[in-house]
Amino acid sequence: MKLIVITRPTYFVEEDKIITALFDEGLDILHLRKVDSIPVYAERLLTLIPEKYRKRIVVHDNFYLKEEYKLKGIHLNSRNPFIPDNYSGSVTTSCHTLEEVKEKKPHCEYVFLSPIFDSISKEGYQAAFTPEQIRTAAKSNIIDKKVIALGGIDESNILQVKDYGFGGAAILGGLWNQFDAGHDYNYSQLLEHFRKLKRLAD
Repeated sequence: MKLIVITRPTYFVEEDKIITALFDEGLDILHLRKVDSIPVYAERLLTLIPEKYRKRIVVHDNFYLKEEYKLKGIHLNSRNPFIPDNYSGSVTTSCHTLEEVKEKKPHCEYVFLSPIFDSISKEGYQAAFTPEQIRTAAKSNIIDKKVIALGGIDESNILQVKDYGFGGAAILGGLWNQFDAGHDYNYSQLLEHFRKLKRLAD
């Protein structure tokens, strides 16, 4: 099962080193999601990540970065719902209902479906589906390898995601909560946690 990490919404010192280390440890795909940030910061971060790993990065904003830095693709969402003219390459998107999954999945490399569990990073963002709904959707091939589970995923439930039949898990709070950018001097705890998630996902 694919393991995807979504960046924190804001930039922080050491971020490029942590992202590179995650790729070194076997991270499949990184989603670069920095809400309302200045594009130059994204450019700076991307220049600090080794070229060999950039082809595994998907951007949520500033789609021109995809060509400029030879990234994997672009991610459509409510802020950026349209594919740019003359774009060619991987497209992914966010879905919040099973109807959306049915509609958008044929046009995308994969889609995120959220929230599967109560969110770790967004307070009050509750699971939107019962286990029965998810299992029924998997039996109907609505949920399959092209659908990535998002929302509240950590080591306590990642095996459940696998069991449901999702093609992958996207992690945000379940990983970044292991690192306090203001106080932690090293990120060994975060990397150890990622290794644990990776072992469970494989």
